[in-house]
Amino acid sequence: SMPFLLCLKKKKSPVPLGRSIFQKHTPPVQQNYQALLESCLKNKHLFTDDAFPAHISSIGTGALLKKLPQNLQWKRPHALHKSPVFYAANRKQLDLCQGLVENCWFLAALEALTFHQDILAAVVPQNQSFERKYAGIFHFRFWHFGEWIDVVVDDRLPVNEVGELLFVSSVDKNVFWGALLEKAYAKLYGSYEDLQIGQVSEALVDFTGGVNTRIKLAEAPPDLWDILTRATYSRSLMGCQTHLGKTRVLKNGLVAGHAYTVTGIRKVTCQYGPENLVRLRNPWGKIEWKGDWSDSSYKWELLSPKEKILLRKKKEDGEFWMSLRDFKIHFVDLVICKLTPDLMSQEDGKKWMYSLKSGRWVKGSTAGGSLGFCNGNFWMNPQYWLSVLPVEDSKKSPSTCNVVISLMQKHSTKHRNRAPHLFIGFLLYKNTILFLPSFPEQYQEGNRKLPPGFFTRHQPVNKHQVFLDEREVTHDFHLEPCVYVIVPSTLEPQQESEFILRVFSRKHVLREMGGNTSFTLSKEIVDRYEGKIWEDFFTKHFEQVMACNPEINAVQLQRILNNISWRNFQSFRLNFSLDSCQGILALLDLNATGTLSIQEFRVLWKRLLFYLEVFQKRDTNRSGKLDLVELHAAVQETGISLSNEVCNLMAIRYGDPDLQISFESFVCFMLRVEIMGEAFRNLTQDGKGIYLRESEWMMMTLYS
Repeated sequence: SMPFLLCLKKKKSPVPLGRSIFQKHTPPVQQNYQALLESCLKNKHLFTDDAFPAHISSIGTGALLKKLPQNLQWKRPHALHKSPVFYAANRKQLDLCQGLVENCWFLAALEALTFHQDILAAVVPQNQSFERKYAGIFHFRFWHFGEWIDVVVDDRLPVNEVGELLFVSSVDKNVFWGALLEKAYAKLYGSYEDLQIGQVSEALVDFTGGVNTRIKLAEAPPDLWDILTRATYSRSLMGCQTHLGKTRVLKNGLVAGHAYTVTGIRKVTCQYGPENLVRLRNPWGKIEWKGDWSDSSYKWELLSPKEKILLRKKKEDGEFWMSLRDFKIHFVDLVICKLTPDLMSQEDGKKWMYSLKSGRWVKGSTAGGSLGFCNGNFWMNPQYWLSVLPVEDSKKSPSTCNVVISLMQKHSTKHRNRAPHLFIGFLLYKNTILFLPSFPEQYQEGNRKLPPGFFTRHQPVNKHQVFLDEREVTHDFHLEPCVYVIVPSTLEPQQESEFILRVFSRKHVLREMGGNTSFTLSKEIVDRYEGKIWEDFFTKHFEQVMACNPEINAVQLQRILNNISWRNFQSFRLNFSLDSCQGILALLDLNATGTLSIQEFRVLWKRLLFYLEVFQKRDTNRSGKLDLVELHAAVQETGISLSNEVCNLMAIRYGDPDLQISFESFVCFMLRVEIMGEAFRNLTQDGKGIYLRESEWMMMTLYS
C-alpha cells in the first residue's frame, strides 16, 4: 500500500453507487435552433419548449421551492417591459444580479466573461433580438464534457406577482440575456435547483473549454503578482472564493463561503511607496469590502488626484479594491481559467497541442480504485500512454516541458446535483523502464496495460496526489521529454463513472493502453491573442529601455510604437508623432510622473489592439483615414455612445483640414473619451453630474 497518496478532503465520502448495469452519462437533448426559429416564424407562433417546460419541475424539487412566492408566474419579456432588449452592447460590464438561486459561482464566472467580448459572443450569440425575427426562442452555447453544444430555450421566465424576475436579473430591468442564459444553463444541468451548489471553476470551463489553475492563497507562490499580471493581460478568466463562516456577511463586508470575480489589478504609487491592488466584484451587485482601499478608505488620499479619480468608484455596486496582502488573507483560493495553458509556462511559442480521451470505470472490469486500498486491482484502471516530445522550434530548448493534465468525471443522471461527486485523481508514472531490452515489446508500444507488479515496484511522479470529490482535478507538470503512463482512478474500488482525460502540452502523443483503439481527439490550439505578440515585442524593444529605467518617457514611447510590426496594416506606414505620444502619456500617466510604467504600457497596448481592429473594420476603402460617417460607426463599434455634436467636435480637434481622422488621432481621441467617461462614472452620484475641487478639475483637464 502507499498511504501517502491518500490526502483527502475532509468531507463525507460518497456512497458507492452499487449499480448492476453501468449507467452512461445522459447527454442533453439537442434541438435545432435555426429550424425551430424558422418554423415558428412561418407559423406565426411563439416557441414553447417542451423539453424544459414553464412548470415547477424545471425549477426543482428541493429547498429552492420553499423560497418561491405563492403566485409564481411564467412570463415573456414583452409582458414584463414595454421595450425589452436582449443584450446591451454599450455596457462595459454585465451588471447582473443574483436571484433566489444561490449560484454566485455561476455569476462570478459570467462576470469574468465581460473582459473577453469574443468569448462572451461564443457563449451568447449576439444576433438575437426581441424585435427582428423574434419568435420567443433563444439559444446559447456551452462546452459540455469535451464538446460545444447548443442549448435552446423559450423566453418564458419565472416572476413574482408584481412581475419581478425570481432568478438572475439585470440592473437595467429591460435587459434579459442574463436571465435567459441562466435558464439555458439550468436546462443543461436539469433544473434551476441544480445550480444551487457549484464552483466558479466549473462554470469557467463550461463557458470556455479552457483549463484551470487553482492557487491556494495561504500557500501562494512568491510570484503571485506576476501570475496575476500575466493572467490579466492575456486570455484568462479569474474567480475566487472566501473562507466558510458561521456568519453570512462578515463585519469587514465580505460574504463567507462566497464566489467573487477578479475584475482587475493595479499597482498604485502611494506616498510611502508602491502598493499592489486587486479589484473584485460580488455577484450580488451590492455588499462590499470595508477595509483598506474600500470605497470609503482613507488610503485613497495617499494617491495623486488623477489616480484616485480614475480608480476609486464610490458606488454600492458590489465592486471594490483591496490590497494583495488582504486578498491572500481573506480569500481561500484563486482560480485562473486559461484558453491555452501557457500561464505557468516559460516556454517560447504560441502553439499548443490538446488531446482528449473519453473513458469509464466499470465494476469488475476497469473500476480498480486507488493504490491506497490494498486490493491489488489498481492496474485494472484505464491506462494512458503519454509520450512528451521536445519542441523543435523552441528558442530556449528547455530541459522540461510544461504539461497540463485534467481529469473530469461525468454525472450519470440528468440532474448535476442529484448524485454526489466521487473522489477522483490520477497517478503519473515515468516509463523509462519500458525501453529496457528485457521489457516485453508489447508494453513498450503501449499495446498492453502495465501489469500489477509495475505499480508495486515504481513510485509515481505525483507522489502526493490528492483525491478530490470535485468534477475536475487538474495538475501542472514540468516533465522531461519521455514516455509516461497516466492512470486515472476513483478513490474507492468498484465505483462507476464516465470521465474525460485532457492533456495540454507543446507536443505529445496520447493513446489508451490495452489494445483499446478508442478515438483520441487531438488538435493544435493557437493562442491568437496578441498578448503573445506583445511578449515577443516587449522582449525585443522594451527590456533594453527598462534595463536603464523602469519607466518610459514620450520619446521612448514614440520609438516603441513606431517600431511595432502592425499585423494586417501594411497598406500604409503608421507614424506616431511626438505630440501624439505626449498626449497618450498624459492620459495614461495616472500618478503624474511624466512617464509610463510597464503596467500602464500594457493597458495602452491592449487598447491599441482593440482600436486597430475597429479602425480597420470601419476604414472600408483602406485609405488609412476615417471620415465623419466612418468615425461615428467606429465609436459605436467600441460600445461607447457619443452625440453627433461631440463626434463632430472631436473630428475638428483631432482630424486634418478635411476632417479625416488617422489611426494615431483615433487612438488619442478614443483614449480621451474612455478615460473621461470612466472619470465621470466614478465621480457621479446621480448619473447626471459631478462635483470636483479646483485642483482635481485642473488635473483632469490640463494634464490629459
